[in-house]
Amino acid sequence: MMARVFTQAQSKQLGLPGRKALEIVSGENGAHAVTLRLVEIPVALPGESPRAPHQHNNFEECIYVLAGHGTTLADSGEYRLKPGDTLLVPAGEKHVTRNTGNQPLLLLCFFPVADITKGTEESTAGLSTKK
Repeated sequence: MMARVFTQAQSKQLGLPGRKALEIVSGENGAHAVTLRLVEIPVALPGESPRAPHQHNNFEECIYVLAGHGTTLADSGEYRLKPGDTLLVPAGEKHVTRNTGNQPLLLLCFFPVADITKGTEESTAGLSTKK
């Protein structure tokens, strides 16, 4: 394996609910132990159903805020996010990030695995909100 540049034009567009997501790096394009996604969560429209929480059973998620303002609701609490903030979500913790601002919320999401579909679970139940 050698160093490689990945362009946004080469990224895989993911059809995920409530957001635009580009998978920039993953096992599909040669990574062995990392996935990087650029995620844009739009400003919520009136009457729009928010995304349900999800969890990554065997790995952490690291979220870096590029632009916008949002809140991540997690089992462990509520975390307000602004540009420059980084949130580390432990393996197994249910969470969902919502846009709370008036412009798109732009995030870089890092995962220490080449395929996040194995071990990611969409939830039908709410959060336990332990505090």
